[in-house]
Amino acid sequence: MAAVTPPMIAPSILSADFANLSSEVASVAGSDWLHVDVMDAHFVPNLTLGLPVVQSLLRVTDIPLDCHLMIEDPGRWAPPYAEAGAHNVTFHAEATDDPVAVAKDIRAAGARAGLSVKPGTPIDDYLAILDQFDTVLVMSVEPGFGGQSFIPGVLDKVRLLRDRVDHGELRILVEIDGGINDDTIEQAAEAGVDCFVAGSAVYGTADPALAVQKLRGLAESGRDEAR
Repeated sequence: MAAVTPPMIAPSILSADFANLSSEVASVAGSDWLHVDVMDAHFVPNLTLGLPVVQSLLRVTDIPLDCHLMIEDPGRWAPPYAEAGAHNVTFHAEATDDPVAVAKDIRAAGARAGLSVKPGTPIDDYLAILDQFDTVLVMSVEPGFGGQSFIPGVLDKVRLLRDRVDHGELRILVEIDGGINDDTIEQAAEAGVDCFVAGSAVYGTADPALAVQKLRGLAESGRDEAR
């Protein structure tokens, strides 16, 4: 199965040093996106950062920001991230009854719109509306905390998405988030993922920029296996 772009690596600042975010962002120069997890302590039990921090990050980096909103009421809170200058704004399917309306508002505010699903959420219910999105983010851990182990069973969703994107001629990135590291990225790439979110596999190393390059190379190897 063919993916639509070269493998993309999106380091997750959830694993970075929050006291030194500017230097932590600079340490992953060459990344495709910078993944920013926004958690509200309601939709998920953890509380991380919000719009003011995203606005600050936009002032110190040219890496496109990939904002993953693990929040309630995305219809209200998602568009301001797009207005601020985020490149991609993803919200959870489980958090709204009208994902298409939220996506339209995000796009109208100037960003790409992404839809995310938890590991236990079937993707089938959302296949008919894929053309309303630019990104589909498959969670490979339960959202809320970093450092969890990869759930291989979610790759069936990735394969289904890859097939629908390819045969439906859709211009959608298939993204995965959770437990992506040197041991798991190849199987995710083989299943058809385009963009890989990696936290501790990048920020837990002595050279984050080198870790990004290594992960990209491993993803290429996974794609080669799929061909």
